Amino acid sequence: MPLDIDLVTLEGGVFVMGTDGEYGYPQDGEGPAHEVELAPFAIARCAVTNAEFGAFVDATGHRTEAEAFGWSFVFAGFLPGELETRAVVGAPWWRQIEGADWAHPEGPDSSVADRADHPVVHVSWNDAAAFCAWSGTRLPTEAEWEYAARGGLVQARFPWGDELEPGGEHRMNVFQGTFPGENTEADGFAGTAPVRSFPANGFGLHEMTGNAWEWTADWVDPGAYAASPRTDPRGPDAGAAKVMRGGSYLCPASYCNRYRVDARSSNTPDSSTGNLGFRVAAVPEVG
Repeated sequence: MPLDIDLVTLEGGVFVMGTDGEYGYPQDGEGPAHEVELAPFAIARCAVTNAEFGAFVDATGHRTEAEAFGWSFVFAGFLPGELETRAVVGAPWWRQIEGADWAHPEGPDSSVADRADHPVVHVSWNDAAAFCAWSGTRLPTEAEWEYAARGGLVQARFPWGDELEPGGEHRMNVFQGTFPGENTEADGFAGTAPVRSFPANGFGLHEMTGNAWEWTADWVDPGAYAASPRTDPRGPDAGAAKVMRGGSYLCPASYCNRYRVDARSSNTPDSSTGNLGFRVAAVPEVG
């Protein structure tokens, strides 16, 4: 492995995946709750950082899809007010910015020079898969991701329990205030936070919710849970979009309730945005 990625080995076993209760959006297909049995696997303690992705780019010359397309989606709140940009229909807070990519998160005049330990963003599923092929890792399945995010808790909403801010303490980097125009930054961050900024869950994993969405290996199917195999489910064999998990710094309670451990969303494999990254998994070492 060309990088010393901090992997945590998990024993696997039976857990309850999904929910019979609160959904983000009906089309997400977050239920029914069902038992899943997983073999042991390893997963990274943190999301892949800019420094780690930069090492991959330096070693391979990889050109991300955002770079090939010449643009990516950036949150409007990070842009100068006078900048004329193309907005996404139905989600005008997303702007198509020429020259935005993993190394220039807000456009060509921005840099990750002071964000080496932040999760890399503006990476497509295909970019993440290329990183995995180089690093000798893989993307976690959706079931592995949820098992890991739960940290050993049974049917809790978050990696630490059911309260969003237990004792008034912020446990993840999400949007506070009136979305999308006013972010109070009560958790200390407007955009991404460095990895390990918030306490680890019961498995020792950081920022499983909030901060940046994370790609998984699986194709999305809103009805997959109803017919899901019990043992090591892998999702459909094909599809139009890949599952994303965990929510991001742009998830407010008033608009996006997808920062729960059982929440899910999806995007096409060539898509990239300023709040979408990944963490890796691997076969556990024997010894």
